[in-house]
Amino acid sequence: MYKYRPPQGDVDSPGPSDTEHRDEKKELMGNFSRPGTLYTQATVETFDHDFPSLADGVVIPHGIYDVRQNHGYITLGTSHDTSAFACDCLRPWWAHYGRTSYAQADSLLLLCDGGGSNSARTYLFKEDLTKVVQEIGVESRVAHYPPYTSKYNPIEHRLFPHLTRACQGVIFSSVALVQELMAQATTQTGLAVSVNISHKAYATGRKGAANFKEHMGVIFATELSQWHYRIPPPPTPIGEVI
Repeated sequence: MYKYRPPQGDVDSPGPSDTEHRDEKKELMGNFSRPGTLYTQATVETFDHDFPSLADGVVIPHGIYDVRQNHGYITLGTSHDTSAFACDCLRPWWAHYGRTSYAQADSLLLLCDGGGSNSARTYLFKEDLTKVVQEIGVESRVAHYPPYTSKYNPIEHRLFPHLTRACQGVIFSSVALVQELMAQATTQTGLAVSVNISHKAYATGRKGAANFKEHMGVIFATELSQWHYRIPPPPTPIGEVI
């Protein structure tokens, strides 16, 4: 998932946008018990094992956290956790929130985990992110957290614990219910959460373009290049984000 933070380090001014981007744990939909306490007027019976074969589907929360505005943007996927899904979550955030809130931004700083759908080790995420950059016309700087350091990512303690709290003990009977619960994950310090649902199907095992590495526009940092790179946009945006 991506997060948004104020300018820091080598992020250029004026108006850089720093976002934190990360996936939450995939959850099975159906009559499964979940950690936490839930007060009910009658006994609720659930399956004693969470076998995928008993599930009605899955829900994959992917989060973008704007540190400056203390606002989380969650996309609930119902297909597979892929790099295309991760990058597709960035498009609506920019179209409906980022482009208006940070109209003067000349770059986005994306703080990502080192593995998963936004893995630092593969070029598939870089290829999909390049397509987003070409569409929105704003440079993206990517900083991946090395292994065992994702706990220092602000999204881990400023957003995800409150999403877990809002959903504790509740049986996920529908994606709409998960959307309703997560949207209620507010705090006294002003956290707000916007949640949308994506039913788009994503294929697993997809291969990257054969010539992407030869012609990619990714510029790696001189130090720690495996964790830090930037993707500049073309001279003019290729298309408008809907």
